[in-house]
Parts: sequence; structure tokens; C-alpha cells
Amino acid sequence: MFNQSVLFLFIFLAIGLLAKNQSLTIAVLVLLLIKWTPLNEKLFSYLQQKGINFGVTIITIAVLVPIASGEIGFRQLTEAIKSYYAWIALASGIAVALLAKGGLSLLASDPHITTALVLGTVIAVALFNGVAVGPLVGAGIAYMVLHVVQILK
Repeated sequence: MFNQSVLFLFIFLAIGLLAKNQSLTIAVLVLLLIKWTPLNEKLFSYLQQKGINFGVTIITIAVLVPIASGEIGFRQLTEAIKSYYAWIALASGIAVALLAKGGLSLLASDPHITTALVLGTVIAVALFNGVAVGPLVGAGIAYMVLHVVQILK
């Protein structure tokens, strides 16, 4: 019952509590609860396969709420496109989405890199008050850097 994975999760739980990071703390507690259920293997497999898609869907819903609530409409859109920083934000949104796409393929083809990405995310969340969307974007950045390194070889 108390194996290496549980110890690892408890370390992350302690980091989440010490850093007062609610997202990390809740995530670890949910995983510990799943770990101690009879369906843990099936649930972990399902979450590993579909979890990123669920997370992206929830983030997308959160981003679209101001449009759905009427807070942002066509008037705000036309005003925004008149500013240079809106064009920078547009380009950044495209770049991040493309990086995340590369990150998904890297995680699929080289899953052991997940350990380093998770550790990097936990460090950023715990020490620098980062937000835990890092693994996917981090994988995308790693994907891009790895391709640049291969090109330069």
C-alpha cells in the first residue's frame, strides 16, 4: 500500500501544501484516492489517455465564458484588433497551440520525458507560484528544441 508511487505523491502533496498551491494539492489528493480504490488501474489508464483532453476542454470553457456571458462581443473584438498587443496575443495564442500540438506528439512517442516535465512543473508551481499548465506547453517547447538540435547536428 505504501510503495514508491505513494511516497512520491506524498512528497508532491507536502510541496503543494507548503507552497499553498490548491491545484497541486487537490490533484495529488484525487490521485491518492484513486490509487486506493479497486478500479485504480482502469481509472489511471483512462485519465492518462484522456486527462489532457479533459483539461484542455475545461480551460477552453473557462476562456470562452466571457463570450458566453456577453462580457466580450464583436465590439470588443473589433476594438482589440486595432491594438498591436492584440496582434501579439493572437500570434502568441497560435504559437502556444502549435507548441502544445508538438508536445502531445512528444509525450506520445517518448512518455518517459513526462517525469522531467512534471518535476519542472511542480518546481515552478511550488517555488515560483506558477500555474500547472506547464507539462503540455513544456513538452511543446522540448519538442521544438529537440527538433532544432536535430537540424543543427
